[in-house]
Amino acid sequence: MPAPAPTPGVKTLTEARYERVAADVLSQIGDADLAGAWPALLASCRNLERSKTRREPWAASCRQAAAVPASDAAAQRAVLSQQFDVYRILSVTLEDGGAGQRLLATEARGRMTGYYEPLLNGSRAQAAPFVVPLHRPPADLLTIDLSSLHPELANLRLRGRLQQAEKGTRVVPYWSRAELTEERLRGTELLWVEDAIEAFFLQIQGSGRVRLPDGSMVRVGYADTNGHPYRSIGRLLVDRGELPLEQASMQGIMAWARANPRRVADLLKENPSYVFFRELPIGDPNAGPVGALGVPLTPGYSVAVDPRFIPLGAPVLIASEHPSTGAPLRRMVLAQDTGGAIRGPLRFDLFWGFGAAAGAVAGRQRHDVQAWLLAPRGLRPETLLAKNEGPRRDR
Repeated sequence: MPAPAPTPGVKTLTEARYERVAADVLSQIGDADLAGAWPALLASCRNLERSKTRREPWAASCRQAAAVPASDAAAQRAVLSQQFDVYRILSVTLEDGGAGQRLLATEARGRMTGYYEPLLNGSRAQAAPFVVPLHRPPADLLTIDLSSLHPELANLRLRGRLQQAEKGTRVVPYWSRAELTEERLRGTELLWVEDAIEAFFLQIQGSGRVRLPDGSMVRVGYADTNGHPYRSIGRLLVDRGELPLEQASMQGIMAWARANPRRVADLLKENPSYVFFRELPIGDPNAGPVGALGVPLTPGYSVAVDPRFIPLGAPVLIASEHPSTGAPLRRMVLAQDTGGAIRGPLRFDLFWGFGAAAGAVAGRQRHDVQAWLLAPRGLRPETLLAKNEGPRRDR
């Protein structure tokens, strides 16, 4: 039977349900992928060890994982099967009416996209061809932490600004992308790059590297956001009939922008979200940028998640499709990042690495996904969410 239609004007809610399943789902992971994921798992464990509130639930599992040789797939499988319980992740849509909640749909499949760390050419000074600014957070941007109001709001941050009113000063939403004029952002320029659409996609990726005229390179990372919701310009172009759905990838949108340069500025304003950056040292050039968990991302094995439903640091098994080959993509990944467009229990963004080759793969990643959460033996996923903490990075 089809799912019941929502009642007009009634709010709908999305929740996660976690269904315990047998550990034999682990057999879907190949030895090579397990070995590839293990360093990311150990990175999660090191971060969780430093957390006073999250350390205890993960301590025994992480201790066992750290003792396993990196090349011993059999021992790695034994740790996963003995130290973790496996839960299938379901996305549940409810109608929240005055008479209670009504179930509208239960989904076992979600959506996985990809992201990467791009390389842009830029300069520390505004001089042609470097005329598009990347901005630091403005001084008037307020970040309001709601965790003190209620533990369930620990992953929610509001952004705003102060506005003078007749009855005093009040906090109002921060400026949207369309409202962030050159004058309002003057003095916050961090670097200058060549191309507006590349700068826009840098905001979507959340971090990248900029090559300066002398050949040196700097890394820029997410610093803050204006707090407005993300709106997909690819979906907008599809809805307008300007791009077929199968071409609404990063590459397709960039091609549209090259063919319509005078319309790019207006299109970008349709996405009210805006990301501000900070400069970071390159560090290890082979390591990814630092994600929301506070550890460098591992190409192919780190994912951005919605931390309301997936605990940051947790292992997740995914079953999807490889964007380049179409082959089955089944592996263990680690929840180590967040993103402004990553909303829902079954919404994932897989990090593919640095540079054009990684971007070619990431830009084509738009596939269905099934997912299973690995929780330390004897613990329900909900108890791990209650201990989720730390700053949220809405790239």
